[in-house]
Amino acid sequence: MLERSLLLAALLALLVLPTQAQPEHELQKLAWLAGCWAPDGAEPGSVEHWLPLAGDTLLGLSRTVKRGRTTGHEFMQIRRNAAGRIDFIATVGEQKPVAFALVSLSETEAQFENPAHDFPQRVVYALEQGVLKARIEGQTQGRSKRIDFTMRRIRCEAMPG
Repeated sequence: MLERSLLLAALLALLVLPTQAQPEHELQKLAWLAGCWAPDGAEPGSVEHWLPLAGDTLLGLSRTVKRGRTTGHEFMQIRRNAAGRIDFIATVGEQKPVAFALVSLSETEAQFENPAHDFPQRVVYALEQGVLKARIEGQTQGRSKRIDFTMRRIRCEAMPG
């Protein structure tokens, strides 16, 4: 009986170990996001910058420049929350942070959702042939809305300011 219990415990441990390692592996899949990205058609100084994965967190920031002035900024995180789920957390301007749960992840795309948020309810990042395609989408005032952002990698040292 003791042998059977030990065998069962060992098998359960083997089943649990891969599950515990999964979230870290998932975050590694987002390594392609790290770097500086300039939005197509934006003024110099507009940029989205993601730091490489460290401490189980990707940190990002964006700045929008129009007519030579900063008109918007956002601080972003992709990290595991207390429940072990991976979230995209956005703080736009002076607003409170909003978390979007990871719902889909591949080697080149990540989708995050928060159905309770006013707009957007979905945030998507995809790498397509070296081009970063980001979009926000959802419902606002009963209508579907989608905003696309196309960005190209630039050297961080070369960011115009």
